[in-house]
Amino acid sequence: MLDIPIKHRFVSVEGPIGVGKTTLAKRLAQSVGFRFITDTEHENPYLEKFYRDPEHFSFHTQINFLLSRIRALETTMATTDATGFVSDFFLAKDRLFAATTLDEQEYQMYETLYQKLCENLPTPDLVIYLQAPVEILIKRIEKRGVRFEQRMDSSYLQRLIDGYEAYFHHYDRSPLLVVNASSINLAENQQDYDNLLNNIAEISAGRHYLNPIAEIC
Repeated sequence: MLDIPIKHRFVSVEGPIGVGKTTLAKRLAQSVGFRFITDTEHENPYLEKFYRDPEHFSFHTQINFLLSRIRALETTMATTDATGFVSDFFLAKDRLFAATTLDEQEYQMYETLYQKLCENLPTPDLVIYLQAPVEILIKRIEKRGVRFEQRMDSSYLQRLIDGYEAYFHHYDRSPLLVVNASSINLAENQQDYDNLLNNIAEISAGRHYLNPIAEIC
């Protein structure tokens, strides 16, 4: 287990599909002895249908994600033997996907459910936001070889990236670490991972950036 103390009891890792958030969240939880929280233990049964026909299955997909993420948070954080938690999703960001995929009437219904169900859920003590451009995300999605993900349209993925950037540009509810993950390997490169851990250990408040490309230059 890692010697560096992590002062944040609840850490959320976020970013668009293919950026490596689940891999990082799982490794971080193991390193510091925290409980890992994921909503993918039971895969969304509508996701493959959504990629095939988003117009007809976006609402079903989004509601399933919302409920499964709430359930994952409530179930895992109810345990009394955990020193802390790392999730591979940030629940408040769920609304970003809803705003991107749902029509106005569907979104109003989603928003009503969100406000009702999420009002008492905890806010993360630290959010790690992983960034990468669309061309790199597409390569990583292709490499991991999930069949139905190959249907993903690059324009849809770019809209999500733009939505993430706009959302986190204004985010201030907890400390935020923005990581340029386009040229680093947080799963297999120990130096990259240690650099991230050192940055996390120094964060107490505010917005922070980790840009290895800029550091090299």
